[in-house]
Amino acid sequence: MELQKMNGHTKEDGFDGLDIINPEREEFLPHKLGGKKEAHFTDFEGKTSFGMSVFNLSNAIMGSGILGLAFAMSNTGIVLFIILLVSIAILSAYSIHLLLKSAGVVGIRAYEQLGNRAFGPPGKMLAGCIITVHNIGAMSSYLFIVKSELPLVIQAFLGKHENTGEWFLEGNYLIMIVSICIILPLALMKQLGYLGYTSGFSLSCMVFFLISVIYKKFNIPCPLDEHDNSTHLTPNITDDFCEAKAFTINSQTAYTIPILAFAFVCHPEVLPIYTELRDANKKRMQQVANISILAMFVMYLITAIFGYLTFYGGVESELLHTYIKVDPLDTLMLCVRLAVLVAVTLTVPVVLFPIRRAVQQMLFPEKPFNWVRHILIAFVLIFLVNLLVILVPSIRDIFGIIGATSAPSLIFILPGIFYIRIIPKEQEPMSSRPKIQAACFAGLGFIFMVMSLSFIIIDWVTGESRSAGGH
Repeated sequence: MELQKMNGHTKEDGFDGLDIINPEREEFLPHKLGGKKEAHFTDFEGKTSFGMSVFNLSNAIMGSGILGLAFAMSNTGIVLFIILLVSIAILSAYSIHLLLKSAGVVGIRAYEQLGNRAFGPPGKMLAGCIITVHNIGAMSSYLFIVKSELPLVIQAFLGKHENTGEWFLEGNYLIMIVSICIILPLALMKQLGYLGYTSGFSLSCMVFFLISVIYKKFNIPCPLDEHDNSTHLTPNITDDFCEAKAFTINSQTAYTIPILAFAFVCHPEVLPIYTELRDANKKRMQQVANISILAMFVMYLITAIFGYLTFYGGVESELLHTYIKVDPLDTLMLCVRLAVLVAVTLTVPVVLFPIRRAVQQMLFPEKPFNWVRHILIAFVLIFLVNLLVILVPSIRDIFGIIGATSAPSLIFILPGIFYIRIIPKEQEPMSSRPKIQAACFAGLGFIFMVMSLSFIIIDWVTGESRSAGGH
């Protein structure tokens, strides 16, 4: 029996569809929470299909971090990498479970309003700021890829061996053109669900990338001794260089957990997608999340394995750069680079929606939908991200700080502490197993945060250049 419709206007929202097959279903029964009714989003009607929701969430998960997974595997070994990847995927799904359960109990479908219910206005501002900072960092990283890669792709397709200074080979001009012609029109759509079509196309581009990685495994020899520039990839060739390692421990191994954790960050998009899901309930949205995470898990694993088995110890932190060094004029890999550019460009509008929603929740919580405000916020956000990408020559350290603080907060810390605060004590006392698990989960996030920040500080102190990937 479906008691709750999408807009969140009814008291039955707390039932969250009762989730009858769930052994913890009693946690979704209605109960008195006291206080005034929380604000709900009223500008969406929940018309997005299950499949489109899967495309949108999968696209939110899929990020530029996929290019660094083969490098991560080379620093952990195949077995250890698979163990870590499975663990992070399960933890990410559990994190979404905590968010959906908290949202279902109190009838709220906004990350910021969960923060408000848990800790009042400070919690609302904290959640909104973390989402805004993290997603602006993600948008900037995608546009940095466009800025650096698109001129090289155009140059290669034109047969030019060097940049001759034309305006269409200038990265700053290209990101402005891409932002105005592609990103802004998509960002102006009223509902995130409409981006399911572009998300599906974006994912198909990444599938093309995946197929190309598999194909190249059987066409590139190891140790690349047939290529003049193979020495760039295999500086220290040993007898076992072309043998896959099950377990590897080195100075780069500790970076793998942050890389994988960041690769599964999609939590700011979960509740907006939940809001727009047709016939929504917790069980249905959890299925969307599980399918999306499973699909990305398979893509991540296959990409990492075949990328690693192509170059072994010679794989670089960004997989595409490794292929280009082997053969800069490889037509297939140029097409792959173009496909990746399309994929990251079409992901930017999906990432922008949660930022706009966070801004609206922080600045205009009681205001109804307004097209002028909707358009203005999108324009300002895109303008600021373009300005950041143009003016800052290298923001690796800035992104490192953002990623080390916001990603663990969104995946582990906030879902855990929100769950502890929102679920009533009479329903689940602090000594209950679910709340103990949530507390341990939040604690794990603090450990990840401290660990990631420590690696960045060590890099600064030692002056070593390490690449930690990113979402």
